[in-house]
Amino acid sequence: MRAKLLVLSIVALAILSVAVAGIVAANDKSRFKTALTGYEETPSVSSAGSGDFTATVDDENQIIHYTLTFANLNGNVLFAHVHFGQRGVAGGVAAFLCGGGSKPAPCVPGTTISGTITPADVIGPAGQGIAPGEWNELVAAIRAGVAYANVHSTTQPGGEIRGQINDKDQRD
Repeated sequence: MRAKLLVLSIVALAILSVAVAGIVAANDKSRFKTALTGYEETPSVSSAGSGDFTATVDDENQIIHYTLTFANLNGNVLFAHVHFGQRGVAGGVAAFLCGGGSKPAPCVPGTTISGTITPADVIGPAGQGIAPGEWNELVAAIRAGVAYANVHSTTQPGGEIRGQINDKDQRD
Protein backbone atom coordinates (compact mmCIF):
# COMPACT_ATOMS: atom_id res chain seq x y z
CA MET A 1 0.00 0.00 0.00
CA ARG A 2 2.83 2.39 0.89
CA ALA A 3 4.61 1.59 -2.37
CA LYS A 4 1.43 2.34 -4.33
CA LEU A 5 0.97 5.66 -2.48
CA LEU A 6 4.62 6.56 -3.12
CA VAL A 7 4.28 5.82 -6.85
CA LEU A 8 1.07 7.88 -7.08
CA SER A 9 2.75 10.77 -5.25
CA ILE A 10 5.72 10.68 -7.61
CA VAL A 11 3.45 10.61 -10.67
CA ALA A 12 1.39 13.53 -9.32
CA LEU A 13 4.57 15.52 -8.62
CA ALA A 14 5.86 14.81 -12.14
CA ILE A 15 2.59 16.00 -13.70
CA LEU A 16 2.65 19.15 -11.57
CA SER A 17 6.27 19.84 -12.56
CA VAL A 18 5.44 19.56 -16.27
CA ALA A 19 2.44 21.88 -15.85
CA VAL A 20 4.50 24.51 -14.01
CA ALA A 21 7.27 24.31 -16.63
CA GLY A 22 4.67 24.88 -19.36
CA ILE A 23 3.27 27.92 -17.57
CA VAL A 24 6.75 29.39 -17.12
CA ALA A 25 7.59 28.81 -20.80
CA ALA A 26 4.30 30.39 -21.92
CA ASN A 27 5.03 33.47 -19.81
CA ASP A 28 8.63 33.84 -21.02
CA LYS A 29 8.80 37.44 -22.14
CA SER A 30 12.44 37.44 -23.13
CA ARG A 31 12.51 35.46 -26.42
CA PHE A 32 10.67 36.57 -29.54
CA LYS A 33 10.47 35.61 -33.20
CA THR A 34 8.59 36.46 -36.34
CA ALA A 35 8.48 35.49 -40.00
CA LEU A 36 8.62 38.38 -42.47
CA THR A 37 6.51 38.48 -45.66
CA GLY A 38 5.17 41.08 -48.04
CA TYR A 39 1.63 40.29 -46.98
CA GLU A 40 2.29 41.84 -43.56
CA GLU A 41 3.19 45.21 -45.10
CA THR A 42 0.71 48.11 -45.05
CA PRO A 43 -0.51 48.06 -47.72
CA SER A 44 0.38 44.46 -48.52
CA VAL A 45 3.15 43.88 -51.06
CA SER A 46 3.45 41.01 -53.53
CA SER A 47 7.03 39.89 -52.97
CA ALA A 48 8.96 36.65 -53.32
CA GLY A 49 10.97 37.88 -50.34
CA SER A 50 10.85 36.28 -46.95
CA GLY A 51 12.77 36.51 -43.71
CA ASP A 52 13.04 35.64 -40.05
CA PHE A 53 13.72 37.80 -37.02
CA THR A 54 14.54 36.54 -33.54
CA ALA A 55 15.30 38.54 -30.42
CA THR A 56 16.29 37.87 -26.84
CA VAL A 57 15.80 40.61 -24.26
CA ASP A 58 18.33 40.98 -21.44
CA ASP A 59 16.56 43.32 -19.02
CA GLU A 60 19.37 43.44 -16.50
CA ASN A 61 21.93 44.74 -19.01
CA GLN A 62 19.41 46.59 -21.22
CA ILE A 63 20.38 44.73 -24.40
CA ILE A 64 18.26 43.11 -27.10
CA HIS A 65 20.26 40.47 -28.99
CA TYR A 66 18.80 39.87 -32.46
CA THR A 67 19.27 37.95 -35.68
CA LEU A 68 17.72 38.86 -39.01
CA THR A 69 17.77 36.80 -42.19
CA PHE A 70 16.05 37.56 -45.48
CA ALA A 71 16.25 36.55 -49.13
CA ASN A 72 14.62 36.88 -52.57
CA LEU A 73 13.53 40.49 -52.25
CA ASN A 74 12.36 42.24 -55.42
CA GLY A 75 14.81 45.12 -54.94
CA ASN A 76 18.14 45.90 -53.34
CA VAL A 77 17.90 46.25 -49.58
CA LEU A 78 18.11 49.79 -48.24
CA PHE A 79 17.84 49.14 -44.50
CA ALA A 80 15.94 47.22 -41.85
CA HIS A 81 14.33 48.52 -38.67
CA VAL A 82 12.17 47.69 -35.71
CA HIS A 83 9.06 49.88 -35.90
CA PHE A 84 6.52 50.78 -33.21
CA GLY A 85 3.08 49.83 -34.52
CA GLN A 86 0.38 47.21 -34.21
CA ARG A 87 -0.54 44.76 -36.97
CA GLY A 88 -1.96 46.49 -40.03
CA VAL A 89 -0.64 49.93 -39.06
CA ALA A 90 2.53 51.67 -40.23
CA GLY A 91 4.47 52.92 -37.23
CA GLY A 92 7.57 55.00 -36.72
CA VAL A 93 11.13 53.67 -36.62
CA ALA A 94 12.33 52.67 -33.16
CA ALA A 95 15.77 51.15 -33.94
CA PHE A 96 17.90 50.17 -36.93
CA LEU A 97 18.80 46.51 -37.52
CA CYS A 98 21.10 47.17 -40.51
CA GLY A 99 21.81 49.88 -43.05
CA GLY A 100 21.73 52.87 -40.72
CA GLY A 101 22.48 54.23 -37.30
CA SER A 102 25.39 52.30 -35.80
CA LYS A 103 24.35 49.10 -37.60
CA PRO A 104 26.19 47.41 -40.48
CA ALA A 105 25.65 48.62 -44.02
CA PRO A 106 24.78 47.37 -46.49
CA CYS A 107 22.16 44.84 -45.48
CA VAL A 108 23.22 41.73 -47.39
CA PRO A 109 20.44 39.31 -48.44
CA GLY A 110 21.04 35.63 -47.81
CA THR A 111 23.20 36.28 -44.76
CA THR A 112 22.43 36.32 -41.07
CA ILE A 113 22.67 39.75 -39.54
CA SER A 114 23.28 39.60 -35.81
CA GLY A 115 23.46 42.55 -33.49
CA THR A 116 22.26 44.26 -30.37
CA ILE A 117 19.91 47.08 -29.53
CA THR A 118 20.93 49.15 -26.50
CA PRO A 119 19.39 52.38 -25.16
CA ALA A 120 21.76 54.35 -27.43
CA ASP A 121 20.22 52.60 -30.48
CA VAL A 122 16.61 53.56 -29.70
CA ILE A 123 15.79 56.59 -31.87
CA GLY A 124 12.07 56.97 -31.17
CA PRO A 125 9.51 57.44 -32.54
CA ALA A 126 9.10 60.53 -30.39
CA GLY A 127 5.80 61.38 -32.11
CA GLN A 128 4.39 58.11 -30.75
CA GLY A 129 5.72 58.63 -27.23
CA ILE A 130 9.07 56.81 -27.37
CA ALA A 131 11.91 59.29 -26.95
CA PRO A 132 15.46 58.50 -28.09
CA GLY A 133 17.15 56.22 -25.57
CA GLU A 134 13.92 54.88 -24.04
CA TRP A 135 14.92 51.22 -24.29
CA ASN A 136 12.34 50.12 -21.70
CA GLU A 137 9.55 51.64 -23.79
CA LEU A 138 10.69 49.72 -26.88
CA VAL A 139 10.85 46.48 -24.88
CA ALA A 140 7.36 47.14 -23.49
CA ALA A 141 6.08 47.60 -27.06
CA ILE A 142 7.72 44.35 -28.18
CA ARG A 143 6.23 42.47 -25.24
CA ALA A 144 2.81 43.94 -25.98
CA GLY A 145 3.00 42.77 -29.61
CA VAL A 146 3.01 46.31 -31.05
CA ALA A 147 6.43 46.32 -32.70
CA TYR A 148 7.47 44.83 -36.02
CA ALA A 149 10.62 44.06 -37.99
CA ASN A 150 10.66 45.60 -41.47
CA VAL A 151 13.06 45.29 -44.41
CA HIS A 152 12.96 48.15 -46.95
CA SER A 153 14.12 47.82 -50.57
CA THR A 154 14.66 49.99 -53.63
CA THR A 155 11.44 48.70 -55.22
CA GLN A 156 9.47 49.01 -51.97
CA PRO A 157 11.07 51.86 -49.98
CA GLY A 158 8.16 51.85 -47.52
CA GLY A 159 8.93 48.22 -46.72
CA GLU A 160 9.00 44.99 -48.73
CA ILE A 161 8.70 42.38 -45.96
CA ARG A 162 7.46 42.75 -42.43
CA GLY A 163 6.74 40.59 -39.39
CA GLN A 164 4.90 41.50 -36.21
CA ILE A 165 7.13 40.70 -33.21
CA ASN A 166 5.47 38.77 -30.37
CA ASP A 167 2.26 38.35 -32.28
CA LYS A 168 0.19 35.65 -30.57
CA ASP A 169 0.71 33.38 -33.58
CA GLN A 170 4.49 33.82 -33.63
CA ARG A 171 5.60 33.53 -30.01
CA ASP A 172 8.68 31.45 -29.31
